[in-house]
Amino acid sequence: MAVNMMKNKVPVPEQDPKVRATNFKEVCLGYDDAQAKEEASRCLNCKNPRCVVGCPVSIQINEFIHEINEGNIEKAADVIARSSALPAVCGRVCPQETQCEGVCVRGIKGEPVAIGKLERYVADWAREHGYVAAKPGEPNGRKVAVIGAGPSGLTCAGDLAKLGYEVTIFEAFHEPGGVLLYGIPEFRLPKDRVVIPEIENVKKLGVKIETNVLVGRSITVDELLNEEGFDAVFLGTGAGLPKFMNIPGETANGVYSANEFLTRNNLMKAYREDADTPIKCGKKVVVVGGGNVAMDAARTALRLGAEVHVVYRRSEAELPARQEEVHHAKEEGIIFDLLQNPVEILTDENDWVKGIKVIKMELGEPDASGRRRPVEIPGSEYVIDCDSVIMSLGTSPNPLISATTKGLDTNSHGCIIAKEENGETSKKAVYAGGDAVTGAATVILAMGAGKAAAKGIDEFLRGEKK
Repeated sequence: MAVNMMKNKVPVPEQDPKVRATNFKEVCLGYDDAQAKEEASRCLNCKNPRCVVGCPVSIQINEFIHEINEGNIEKAADVIARSSALPAVCGRVCPQETQCEGVCVRGIKGEPVAIGKLERYVADWAREHGYVAAKPGEPNGRKVAVIGAGPSGLTCAGDLAKLGYEVTIFEAFHEPGGVLLYGIPEFRLPKDRVVIPEIENVKKLGVKIETNVLVGRSITVDELLNEEGFDAVFLGTGAGLPKFMNIPGETANGVYSANEFLTRNNLMKAYREDADTPIKCGKKVVVVGGGNVAMDAARTALRLGAEVHVVYRRSEAELPARQEEVHHAKEEGIIFDLLQNPVEILTDENDWVKGIKVIKMELGEPDASGRRRPVEIPGSEYVIDCDSVIMSLGTSPNPLISATTKGLDTNSHGCIIAKEENGETSKKAVYAGGDAVTGAATVILAMGAGKAAAKGIDEFLRGEKK
């Protein structure tokens, strides 16, 4: 079939910004059959596809797009299922622009192929047509415990189940999903329509999920290995411990971590009018930070009726959030106060937030990350009036697992030390991956770590790793 040489992507339908700013329905509406086939026809089907190398879970992207082009959507779903347990999630939240699409040949003289939107199309088609691509493997009699039902844990569990292992996931919360459920807002990742069906597909592989089990308190890693009959353990506990600036006023009423704010709103359904979960947003909210979580918190507060300012100490070029999320935030009316940094949170007589004092910044020489270091401009302080502040400055792992597991090494940031290629830790039969190892990162990188650890566990239990 002839290649479509159209330079730009087929536009994806979206809710109107003025409408979506008032609701929690999904912003991006996705391709229909004709749009998906037209976009798929832009793929050059390269002999050495760089997009596959750019994918942290190594989906055979050229293959599944070819099947879309041929009208074989079931086969496209089969191709994706070989590598990914969560395609409808990845198609929505992966930073494709810096991964698969970032190295797409079509992007040299135009826009890259919309790989993420096509993956979403296939996954949504499979769900809507009741097609389950992945199948469990022949039982091999070995048992593996997975701690945490987030993206790394679900991926590791799914891959092990396909290899024939009996897998049980232990999840601290009352619902599985991790950050997919409590961290990413409904308007970006619908829970009932997308996340829960993807988790159900993992369960269809034979994976058991036990909720309300806090490993380190309810049971320890050593007890799982020595008393419960598990042959190996994977730690995918994420990084849910929020960071703060330690500036004056930060303990005031009306100051939240983005984690708390989003968890209350997402997992406890505070955004719904019929929910009885309290959430105080205020009329004017300042979100401190520039990553995807900051965008999520800002856009959630906007939908709850607030005027929202994002305060970030660098310029727009250095914003770590996805370009698509920044674009959507601007369309919806989020105000960006860039090259500014908080120095104090101001409070009233009842210790409630009434404003935030910020200082203007300028960019100096590059720091260790390669980004230009923000430097304060003396005497440039001013006050932004507000009644809520949401701190979105990153997270670190909860120390509970490392504190209750002898022989498990961590680094100075409290992250579990594990080999990138196979998830192996300092403790025999214990593997780890995702944010618990790297600190807060992306869903797809956590999934990649879960895949690598599944391979490592399989090699270990088959005796290839002594």
